[in-house]
Amino acid sequence: MPAFVFSKLLFYNISMTKNPLINSLAALTYISLVGLVMYFGSDQRIGVSPIVGPVAIISLFTLSAAVMGYVFLYQPLVLYFDNRKKEALNLFLQTVAIFGVTTLILLGLLFLRIV
Repeated sequence: MPAFVFSKLLFYNISMTKNPLINSLAALTYISLVGLVMYFGSDQRIGVSPIVGPVAIISLFTLSAAVMGYVFLYQPLVLYFDNRKKEALNLFLQTVAIFGVTTLILLGLLFLRIV
């Protein structure tokens, strides 16, 4: 069996959820992991080459854009192309709204010096 067929069979039933809360929590989890890696990685004090550093940052930015695009847009696009346009728009807007409220709460906690 070719590898692409096996991987398609393995991941056939795995997809993004239609729950905007879970989608926004997935985004927050990914951002938290990247933040932790950057925080603890900066403690290593490794000399970074002037070429590798910017390439690594741009690569991380590109990866983050792809991951966030998947988290925020995959399921709404599936719904949109299934001619469920209103449901797609609602899911996208609810996900963005929940993520925005979560971001505002985190910023509020940060500015109030609670965390």
